[in-house]
Amino acid sequence: MPIEVLPNNPNANYLAHKDEIESAIARVLKSGRYILGQEVESFENEFASYVGVRFGVGVGSGTEALHLALRACGIGENDEVITVSHTAVATVAAIQLCGAAPVLVDIDMDTYTINTKQVEQAITKKTKAIIPVHLYGHPAGMKKIAEIANKYNLKIIEDCAQSHGAIYKSNKTGALGDIAAFSFYPTKNLGAIGDGGIVVTDNQELAEQVRLLREYGWRQRYISEIPGLNSRLDELQAAILRVKLRYLDKENSKRQALASAYNEKLSSSNLILPVCNSDFTHVYHQYVVRSSRRDALREYLQKNGIGTLIHYPVPVHQQPAYRESLRCAPSMENTERAVKEIISLPIYPELKPEMAIHVADAIMEWEKNKGI
Repeated sequence: MPIEVLPNNPNANYLAHKDEIESAIARVLKSGRYILGQEVESFENEFASYVGVRFGVGVGSGTEALHLALRACGIGENDEVITVSHTAVATVAAIQLCGAAPVLVDIDMDTYTINTKQVEQAITKKTKAIIPVHLYGHPAGMKKIAEIANKYNLKIIEDCAQSHGAIYKSNKTGALGDIAAFSFYPTKNLGAIGDGGIVVTDNQELAEQVRLLREYGWRQRYISEIPGLNSRLDELQAAILRVKLRYLDKENSKRQALASAYNEKLSSSNLILPVCNSDFTHVYHQYVVRSSRRDALREYLQKNGIGTLIHYPVPVHQQPAYRESLRCAPSMENTERAVKEIISLPIYPELKPEMAIHVADAIMEWEKNKGI
């Protein structure tokens, strides 16, 4: 059966803002300025203000945002950076891009974010930073992370690729550490039509370092003050993101409403549903549930025209490129269990509430038929 309910749908988001996006694109094309012009500068300021920090630096992707944030913090050869294995491989790739060594710890089974109890145990004399990943739109436990970072003089580099607009206590993710990286991959809560990323910080010195690094170390054109690279957010993507940023909170509210519908309909199911307490505002980049019969459930939904995804099926420490070379916590029990059970149900702002209910009804029917 063809998929009738897509797991995500960036095209629908484009269509929801079609006229404004096409007007913004036309504005850029007519301007004749396509790299690091007024659109990028305006978006950098607007997004930084949205997050609640002073500086934003647009770059080529979320991976590069992490990479440049690490380099701006002076992290490189012979340094170690603590993060999780249950994340997009980009988190670990960025650490290795700057020459440092990733050290992976387990996750909290309720939130799928970093297990703060393991962080301190993983610290050595080489440790220079912690990268908490605000996975699926749920903030990590930043209070404990900040305490550990202060105790050991470590940098906190937030991976906010999936947490645009999420809040921990009274602050948005991206304003909780020393520096933060966002991705604008098309399926993100704030998605471009192509690749893009941004580094945000309240620290002027770090922001200036990222600006130098993203364009060959130039402050004055053609004069490299430091070794840099080419990682620039382009004018077209910045113009598109400026349009979409105006709707981000409204669209996050739609995601939250869909999550509430799922929670209500699936409350009597055998699935383990997402959790979120009063300290957190979850923006549901993904609505992730767990089932001991995940693969059978996924097959059933597919046969009934409902698409699902797994974020992520193989943890980084078990990936062929990394499994022999990374240092890990002694126990990765939660990570290794989660990847066998998690399934991401359809969720995006344009998904009609009745379709979310249809998905939930299909799950309940599956459980009934299987006698689970």
